[in-house]
Amino acid sequence: MNTIGKYIKEERKKAGLTQEEFALRAGLGLRFVRELEQGKETVRLDKVNQALAMFGKEAVPGKLRED
Repeated sequence: MNTIGKYIKEERKKAGLTQEEFALRAGLGLRFVRELEQGKETVRLDKVNQALAMFGKEAVPGKLRED
């Protein structure tokens, strides 16, 4: 699972929201939320930021992490 997807899933659960509730409140499709949380590599950045905005965050350019 990717870092953003993992973060969204953890924060959504902390907020006590199901994927369906989160999708509705964020104005996103349920399929998108599921795919994001499952780590789909090709997702739209605008929608990722829409999901992150629910927690006061946004995706921004940064250096690649070396694992």
